[in-house]
Formats: sequence, structure tokens, C-alpha cells
Amino acid sequence: MIYATIYYNGKQEICSVDPEGNRVFLLSEFLDSEKNMNEFIEEYNDEWTDQIAFFFGTRPNLSIPLDEVKLLAPIPNPKRNLICVGKNFVAHADELDSKIFSDNVPKHPIYFTKPDHTIIATGEDILLHENITKEVDYEVELAVVIGKNGSDIPAEKAEEYIFGYTIANDISARDLQNRHEQWYKGKSLKTHCPMGPWIIHKSMLPLPLSLELKCYVNNELRQHANTKDMVFDIPALISDLSRGFELKAGDILLTGTPAGVGMGFDPPRYLKSGDEVICQIEKIGVLSNKVK
Repeated sequence: MIYATIYYNGKQEICSVDPEGNRVFLLSEFLDSEKNMNEFIEEYNDEWTDQIAFFFGTRPNLSIPLDEVKLLAPIPNPKRNLICVGKNFVAHADELDSKIFSDNVPKHPIYFTKPDHTIIATGEDILLHENITKEVDYEVELAVVIGKNGSDIPAEKAEEYIFGYTIANDISARDLQNRHEQWYKGKSLKTHCPMGPWIIHKSMLPLPLSLELKCYVNNELRQHANTKDMVFDIPALISDLSRGFELKAGDILLTGTPAGVGMGFDPPRYLKSGDEVICQIEKIGVLSNKVK
């Protein structure tokens, strides 16, 4: 199943999306109540996956054309900061060697967070914040949405704690990242985490994942890798992060970006006003944003 948050008839709704990505179905019809995506994930029952498919499959009259709604970020207001992983692709770690931290490929996952005000939807503008930064960069990433609470999770049981997957663009102000000698401020400016277009439920993408990630800037392919190239795969990340740390339903984990970021070029190729950034992950979809 594919789940999304939309704006329709003057209010925010959650919906399922048909496999072709052309039509949506309001989940309030199935649930007999209105919920946001956080509530939906927290209450999700695995039996709903087939029940929702059958419910709307037998009620085609309930469908709404996608072009009649506005896609919002899948979880517009997560309850906690986004959890992110740095340097999780070898080639990306190599291109940033001595630019962000001195170590090359990390021996342990590098974690940082981004606040919820960074989140925007596909189609919305990325702001440059030129008054405080001159080095705004792009980073396509697979984002994992956690499906239930848990801590000290064994890697072999990690999939049980996943709800689904979406696309994120971990926009980064590199000069701030270096100036403050840590990553939080440089990763936390408003609009600096486009996310979407929707969540693909884990039933459609069983582990282990092998998904192509691509990022284009003005139709030029800048990043291209596969999730199997990660230094720490998804089960390893969930297991490591959850040690003494409670993951909660609705948490969002960004799993790292491949090589090809603007900072990695000589000279660097940072984003500028008018650019269009398209992030694409196989079997999930396309996240597109203009730079303003």
C-alpha cells in the first residue's frame, strides 16, 4: 500500500494511493474517523494492509484524481526531530574526506537530527537563506518510517519495527556545518528537508532492499547509487540506534546519501536560485523541488 497526506476540500487528509500514482482514496472512509498520519501509524494493524486494498478495490467510486489534491509531506509534523545518518556510503565518505570530520569511512554510525520545520512537500520551494549561508547543498536519501515503539532491537527483528519508506532531501548549509564544528545548525534551516511524495508500506519493499537512488540538479544526474552500497544497512542502523534509545512509531530515520553532492566537486557546485532538484528512488517515486 501507498499512503500520503494531502490537502483536499480545505483541510488536511490522509489517503491511500493507487499503485499507478494517479488516484487517491480518503482513509477516513475506511477508518470511519479522521486521523493524521502520526495517529494512523501508531494505530496501524497489519491486517489493515489487505483490508484497505479490498475496501477501496471494491469501491472505485470513492477515488479522487491525484491532480485534484495537493500532496503534503507524508508526515508534515513528526512528534520528534528527524534522525539522520552521516557518511553512510563509502564513496560519499571519500569525497568529503577532511571536509566534514577528519575520519573517512566511519566505524560506527554518525547520528544527527533535523527539526520538523525543515520539512516541506514535493513541489514546494527550498529557501537559500542567503543572509546566513552561501553553501547550500543537496543530498538524496532513503527515509525509514518507524512503525512501532521499541528499544534494544535485534537486527534480525528490525523489519518488525518499520512502517514504510519515503524519499528525503537532506539539504545542508555546508559553511554553517563547518563553522559550528557540528552538524545540527547547518542541517536545520527552514525548508531544508523536502520529503515525499508518499510512504510506501514495508509490505511492498521487503528487506533486504536493493533500490537505486538518483539526484538530478537541472536535469543533470549528480548522485546515483544503490541502497545495498550503504556502510550500515537498515537493520544495522535500527539495531544500533535503538540500544538504550526508544524508537517510537512515526519516527523518521534518514539513512545517508551517496557520492555526488555539491561539496564534493572541485570547485564545489552549490545550489542557486532557480535550480530544480529532483530526487528519485526506485519503487518509491520522485521528489521535486525548486530553489528560491
